Amino acid sequence: MEFKRKFGRKKESKPKKGLFLVLLLAIILFLWFNAESLLNSLFN
Repeated sequence: MEFKRKFGRKKESKPKKGLFLVLLLAIILFLWFNAESLLNSLFN
């Protein structure tokens, strides 16, 4: 019963979680690639 419940929950929340992770990854990549220019503008 517990395993079934856990599996069901995972299946339901997977699309939302996946979308959130992709968004988070995009933000991290955006910051990573813009970090150099951001640091330059801060320190110059």
